[in-house]
Amino acid sequence: MSLVVFESLKQIHCAECRQGPLRHLVREAGVPRCLDCADLGHLVYLPRGDAALTRRSREASALCAVVVRFHRRRRRYERLGLLVEEAALAAAERACLADSEARARRRERDRLRRAAQDVRFTAAFAAEIVRLFPGCPADRAVAIAAHASLRGSGRVGRTAAGRALDEAAVSVAVRAAVRHTDTEYDALLMAGVPRFAARARLAARIDAILDGWRTVPRTEARSSLSDLAD
Repeated sequence: MSLVVFESLKQIHCAECRQGPLRHLVREAGVPRCLDCADLGHLVYLPRGDAALTRRSREASALCAVVVRFHRRRRRYERLGLLVEEAALAAAERACLADSEARARRRERDRLRRAAQDVRFTAAFAAEIVRLFPGCPADRAVAIAAHASLRGSGRVGRTAAGRALDEAAVSVAVRAAVRHTDTEYDALLMAGVPRFAARARLAARIDAILDGWRTVPRTEARSSLSDLAD
């Protein structure tokens, strides 16, 4: 279990030496203490961002602490970096420089692999949209799938249900696309209309569009009958 150091946004002073305001502090039994009083003052700060450097610094440091800060909007603590021994950080930096080219090649291979996976998944998501909504234009299905399945976006296509091509998740993505593209929903939000009120106002129109997409257009139906007759 790692020690935890808090990055403070308030004017807090050490309860032991009275120094402050403190940027980084430790809470012991609810009492704030500076890093020196907590015997962590000899550690150096390593911001997050370089996974290899972080991992190697943690492994080489006999003593380390995780630095976190409270995110008010998300109402949770988020990790900012580590405090590690200076010698451990120096050793980790040397190790990272020694194999930097190999790690760069591996990152490029991983990037290409993920890109290929994303192309296949977007195509499968678009195909599922067309299956559920055969009247949806093909270009719209591709656009909706690409938006919903963007890696790192947190959208419905990246959820567990979305990756499993769950019908409900796919339908949510299509409904959201219609709401934003085919109605004045965004304009209502900009005008100050509450989100749920705006959705309720436009629900019938969105349902009508989706109901229309659930049926095959007549021209396509006639084409299918002609193919069968031939």
